[in-house]
Amino acid sequence: MHRRHLLLGGLAGLTCPALSHAEADPKAVALLRRGGVVLAMRHALAPGTFDPPGFTLEQCSSQRNLNNDGREQARRIGQRMKAMSLVPSRVRSSPWCRCVDTAELAFGQTERWTALGSPRGFNESTNDSHLGQLRQALAQASGQPGRFEVWVTHMFVLSALADAAANVGEGLVLQSDGQGRVQMLARVDFS
Repeated sequence: MHRRHLLLGGLAGLTCPALSHAEADPKAVALLRRGGVVLAMRHALAPGTFDPPGFTLEQCSSQRNLNNDGREQARRIGQRMKAMSLVPSRVRSSPWCRCVDTAELAFGQTERWTALGSPRGFNESTNDSHLGQLRQALAQASGQPGRFEVWVTHMFVLSALADAAANVGEGLVLQSDGQGRVQMLARVDFS
């Protein structure tokens, strides 16, 4: 029941203290350079909470989207990571437009992946299946030293996967422990 509560909105107002925007956490940067991890990021600034009733994934105008500050934040994330020579081997995104836009503005491209989609758009059994897919993909990525992936997603997905919340644009450096458990190794904010 606890996980379901998190998926269905128990963290709506929760925020985490952000790191200084001037400098990324050196531990997180070192972990990304070492590889075998996933940088799971919450999308950039999209004001409001939740999508309007009747939204559709195929129509961005029906969703909550990035505003000008959010688009600039996404570009800044990509610029700062590039300046640090942090180039992901793969970029995946929730199919929600705010996540796709964040990934494309930051990294120039993305693969839409339904498993990263907001749990509010699916039923509980589908959410459980998506969480299993994410854990399996994290285990695979964890076995690839020298490479890291970026996943752009939603606060509720990060909460369910890593039992941690993130501010807009903030990333969690994740790794599988080999037993299927997710470890959060560091937080990083490149915005």
